[in-house]
Amino acid sequence: MLACALVAIALMVSEQRFSQVEALRARLASVVTPIQWLASLPGDALAWSSLVLSNQQQLVEENQQLRQQILTLSQRTQRMASLTAENLRLRELLHAAKRRDISYITAELLTLDSDPFTHQVVVDRGRRDGVFVGQPVMDASGIVGQVIGVSAYSSRVLLLADANHALPVQINRNGLRFIVQGTGRFDTLTVRHVPDTADIREGDLLISSGLAGRFPAGYPVARVSRVEHDPGKPFARVEATPISRLERARHFLLLFPPPPRDTLWDESFAIRELPKALLSVLPPSTAPPAEEPEP
Repeated sequence: MLACALVAIALMVSEQRFSQVEALRARLASVVTPIQWLASLPGDALAWSSLVLSNQQQLVEENQQLRQQILTLSQRTQRMASLTAENLRLRELLHAAKRRDISYITAELLTLDSDPFTHQVVVDRGRRDGVFVGQPVMDASGIVGQVIGVSAYSSRVLLLADANHALPVQINRNGLRFIVQGTGRFDTLTVRHVPDTADIREGDLLISSGLAGRFPAGYPVARVSRVEHDPGKPFARVEATPISRLERARHFLLLFPPPPRDTLWDESFAIRELPKALLSVLPPSTAPPAEEPEP
C-alpha cells in the first residue's frame, strides 16, 4: 500500500511538472478502455435485461387494458347503432327534421397565456382556416371553450375554467337547464342559480343545451361533483368538474355548427298564425298585410 501511495504521488507530481506525462496517460487510457468496458458489461447486461422485462410486462398489461377497452367500445358501438336506427325511425314517425352533421377542423396548442388570472390558450388555426370569434372548441372528452380572438394564422381560446366564461347547460338525466360558469380553477365550475328544490345530484352529467345559439346541443361539459343545501336560502351551492382535460389537452376540434338563423322563430309566420281577435289589437306596423282577393 505504501509503495502504491508513493507511485501515485510521484505520478501526480510528474503530471504537474512534465507535459509528456499527460500524453502517456491518454495512451494508457486508450489501452484501459476495453478493460473498463468488459468490467462494466455484466452490470450493463443486468440493467438492460431488467429494463426489457419491465417494459415487456408493462406492454402486456397495456395490451390487456386495450383489449378490454376494445370489447367495451365494441359493445357500445353495437348499442349505439341500434339506438341510432331507432331514433331515425321515431323521428320519421314524428316527421321531425334530420339533424345536421357538424363539420370541424383540428387544431394544435401553440402557447399558453402568461397572465395568471386568465385561462386562455393560443391554437394554430386562424382566419385563413375559417375560424371566427365565438366558435366552439372541444377536445376528445368534451367542450373546452370558445374562440375570442382570431388572427391570420392563430386564434385565442377562452377556456371553461376562466371566471369570465359562462355556458348554458342541461342535466342529461332530466333536462333541467342551468348556467355553468368558470371559477378560475381548472378542476371546478360553478352551476349558477340552482333552486334548492331542483332535482340535481352528484354525478349528474351536464351537457350543452344549445341555447344562445353558440354551442351545439348535446356535447358533454361537466359532471356535478358537489351539491350543498343551505336551509333558509333559495338556491343550492352546486359545483361541477369539467369533462375536458383543460390542463393537458394539446389537440382540439374547432366546430362549425349550423347558422343560428336556421333555428330562429319565424316572426312573420307566427303573426299570420295568430287568431284574428289578436290581430285586431296589434300595431299597424306589426300586423300582416291583407291578402289580396283572387281574381
